[in-house]
Amino acid sequence: MKTNLCSLVLLASQLTFVAASRGAEGFVAHEWGTFTSVQGADGIQLEWNPLVTAELPPFVYNSVRRVGGRIVWEGKSAYQTLQRMETPVIYLYSDTPQKVDVTVDFPQGIVTEWYPYGKQSAPATGKSPARNGRQVIRWENVEILPRKQNDSLSGALPLENSGSHYYAARATDADYLRVAVSGARSWTEHEKFLFYRGVGHFRAPLTVSQLADGNTLILTNTAPEPLGNLFIYTVRGDEAKFVAVSQLPTGTARTVALRPDKGLAPLSGVRTELAGRLREALVGEGLYEREAAAMVQTWDDSWFGEQGTRVLYTLPRTWTDRMLPLTIEPAPREVARVMVGRAELISPEMEWNLLKQVVRFADADASTRARVIEDTRNLGYGRFLEPTTRRLMPKVPGREFSRLSWELLEAASKPTPKEKVVAAK
Repeated sequence: MKTNLCSLVLLASQLTFVAASRGAEGFVAHEWGTFTSVQGADGIQLEWNPLVTAELPPFVYNSVRRVGGRIVWEGKSAYQTLQRMETPVIYLYSDTPQKVDVTVDFPQGIVTEWYPYGKQSAPATGKSPARNGRQVIRWENVEILPRKQNDSLSGALPLENSGSHYYAARATDADYLRVAVSGARSWTEHEKFLFYRGVGHFRAPLTVSQLADGNTLILTNTAPEPLGNLFIYTVRGDEAKFVAVSQLPTGTARTVALRPDKGLAPLSGVRTELAGRLREALVGEGLYEREAAAMVQTWDDSWFGEQGTRVLYTLPRTWTDRMLPLTIEPAPREVARVMVGRAELISPEMEWNLLKQVVRFADADASTRARVIEDTRNLGYGRFLEPTTRRLMPKVPGREFSRLSWELLEAASKPTPKEKVVAAK
């Protein structure tokens, strides 16, 4: 009897050790992404539709919705919302092959694009996702294939020649993932991450406003947790500057003397310095170095090259878990979720510059309007031309002014022949 009891105790101890070892081995999940808001100098966060969006490879899936009995495929450009959730990717690392289920819940938004194949909940039917219920994207039976044992799979990753920034996210040590799709027809997809993006109808936790002097910004944290790693950055032509703020406690406001007209330095040097500071901040928040480098590389042109003033900051993990719940089954031994908030400022100076172009457009004949359209593009507002137009119109009321503003916006937002050729390559 004593022998049997001792055997049972020994067996139980061994099983406990094995279970603990498996839990310690487990696997790791790391995620990064960006939430972008647009704000006026008065701190009002704007609903916006960039019209010009970052190109995605054609193999990426888009959401669908029914309009008048027909199915419409649409991405983020179909919605006018407060938030653009841009390119979250989830990396998985495991020493042994295994299968996992991954679910992302977006209570106040919709997922508009994703890859590999995933199951999307019933899509929203209107322009405001928050008023049409939550939406979920779920990847089932995702196989984690350890990279060291499956180097040959690099050739199985989809690729085309658009030059999309999508591919920069692959430059990590993450393991390969395989998703097998079954149904009327079956196929298999491979990638080094789970990719998705979307739009949300909620306000960013950071409010940015500008004083009348044009040199001073006020940063206000409305979140229940502190915000960290804030970088106030401005680009003017070929020059730029930034000011760093380590932390902004909850419920507080901080005045920052940016003085965008003074202390500017060559853009290339400032851009390189800020990219390095952001990589360090992302690693400090939990990303691996190559993940942080891939994130910065993905958004290099957008974060550091676009004209204007913006604030980049890291979002607290608790905020991310609340706004974008993530479930992975079985549970990984480690999860890192590092999101960057981007608050883009529409300044009175930007509105004034655009107003002058609208007036020129109204006075120009058909032969000279092309020049005005090109000058409007050269303002460098890019996808923020639409919210700048939206801010401007109420200040100059009248149907004719509104019509001309939108006509100029649509013309200036269309890709040039050169851009079309580059995108087609």
